[in-house]
Amino acid sequence: MRSYVNHYIDGAWTESNAGTRHQVINPATETPVTEIMLGSAADVDRAVAAAKRAFDSFSQTSVAERVALLEAILAEYKARGGDLAEAMAAEMGAPISFAKTAQVGTGIGHLMATIQALRDFTFEEQVGNNLVVHEPIGVVALITPWNWPMNQIVAKVAPALAAGNTMILKPSEEAPACAAIFTEILDKAGVPKGVFNLVQGDGPGVGTALSRHPDIAMVSFTGSTRAGIQVAKNAADTVKRVHQELGGKSPNVVLPGADLAKAIPAGLMNVIMNSGQSCIAPSRLLVHEKDMAEATAIAAATMKAVETGDPAAEGRHIGPVVNKAQWDKIQGLIRAAMAEGATLETGGPGRPDGVETGYFVKPTLFSGVRNDMTIAREEIFGPVVTLIAYQDEEDAVRIANDTEYGLSAVVFGPPDAARRVASRIRAGMVYINGSPPDSNLPFGGYKQSGNGREYGKYGLAEFMEVKSMFGAVA
Repeated sequence: MRSYVNHYIDGAWTESNAGTRHQVINPATETPVTEIMLGSAADVDRAVAAAKRAFDSFSQTSVAERVALLEAILAEYKARGGDLAEAMAAEMGAPISFAKTAQVGTGIGHLMATIQALRDFTFEEQVGNNLVVHEPIGVVALITPWNWPMNQIVAKVAPALAAGNTMILKPSEEAPACAAIFTEILDKAGVPKGVFNLVQGDGPGVGTALSRHPDIAMVSFTGSTRAGIQVAKNAADTVKRVHQELGGKSPNVVLPGADLAKAIPAGLMNVIMNSGQSCIAPSRLLVHEKDMAEATAIAAATMKAVETGDPAAEGRHIGPVVNKAQWDKIQGLIRAAMAEGATLETGGPGRPDGVETGYFVKPTLFSGVRNDMTIAREEIFGPVVTLIAYQDEEDAVRIANDTEYGLSAVVFGPPDAARRVASRIRAGMVYINGSPPDSNLPFGGYKQSGNGREYGKYGLAEFMEVKSMFGAVA
């Protein structure tokens, strides 16, 4: 069993002050795989004090110095990719092949995008005889989830460093080992002491202490909308900036004229990968009523072909969901869909046939779903897809927007029609005709999916203050 019972504060691994021991359960075997120490408010105080001391000097480093530091981190990150992948496979169930490529690869992409953004960023703009300048915001708290651990950690740490800030990272207690390995990467790359600090812990303990701390200037949080609301409330008394990337209930709108044989499987794979545990998963599949029979047949065949298996084994299978609480939630949503009249096409309650251990979920497809059903309203975070019929383009847009979330959407169809529909969907990101994500484009949502943006130059700007200097140019 891995053991990471120390925090990383002021450039050294240190014992927790009044923390409590916590075991991480392997979701495939239901046995302990990692132990950490959940931090305390006292640990947070020490980390914030270290970051505050380091800010004065690190905030004055040059762009060239910070580029060199990020390049050193990138080199060390690539060298430890295998270790990161193994940790994610063991702790949150990402199959090792997927962990080595997609999960680890997102961190590489964010480091490369941030390095380029930092090189190109305009820190000063002259307006008349005045200057508008971008400056580091100060000490920032970074709170990250378990589902794409390195994606979210690097998407926050890299721009925070690039902007000249100092920071405290609180990763999810469900996937802490890769955060500890990433800390070893930063240490070896030469990040100055106090600039980066790691405090392991849970939300009520460390997360609350960070969001309330008067010496923290900004909280960047990724997680559920419920938790994000609490972070914002905790931060309100000190009027700190709160950046949030929250939940989603993304539509996948398949327009008349789309190639169903390509569009349906492509959209479903965006849900299935990572066992459905992605905030942008397009789990609401919207199909024109005249295409519904064909779409249902293709979707059912695609879902039936998806295999589940051991995350430690190489292959194209999906793994378990992260823990029993999540498994129970998904089972409840599947049963609610059946009780509310949705038609189960494949999958359903329980574990896959022949599986008795682990939090594995059957790849599940429902047809005959209405957008007012529970399964169409709540974020599932599992390999479950709902087929919803629409009558015309107006109806498709109405259904797509009929959600409290607005993180992402997918549209398949003739280019002009797809772009027209994409422009009307109230979401921060729309993927048209299978276009892949891009680490240089802004990531974030509308409505209760959060505020602010991550990735590339947009994420870099989020970690800065903007100052007007009147009469600065003679």
